[in-house]
Amino acid sequence: MAVGRCQRYCDRGYRWVVDVDLEKFFDRVNHDILMSKIARQVKDKRLLGVIRRYLQAGVLEGGTVCPTDKGTPQGGPLSPLLFNIMLDELDKELEHRGHKFARYADDCNIYVASRRAGRRVLASISSFVAGATTLR
Repeated sequence: MAVGRCQRYCDRGYRWVVDVDLEKFFDRVNHDILMSKIARQVKDKRLLGVIRRYLQAGVLEGGTVCPTDKGTPQGGPLSPLLFNIMLDELDKELEHRGHKFARYADDCNIYVASRRAGRRVLASISSFVAGATTLR
């Protein structure tokens, strides 16, 4: 669906793409903020506990499990869901601004009609992500 949407944007003349790289963003996700966002939709305390333990399970580094107090595991089955929950605010902001975009997990492309518009959108969205404390 995302590829089809992107093709339609290009067909309509939006041929410049702002590629927003959010990869490192997820290394710094605040667990409490993420859990708060999840808890707004999920009322099952047991499920919330499982998700919290998943976030804090740690990472394997050189044969040793190191605890994690921030960030989200990437590449796991919950990763896309957690990314979408964290970035719902960004999606709403892009929609509010009327941007043509496609996002899946931490990959986001914003389609614009000119290089100048692309630079303006990149600066504006970068400022939004940096300043949105609820995203961190």
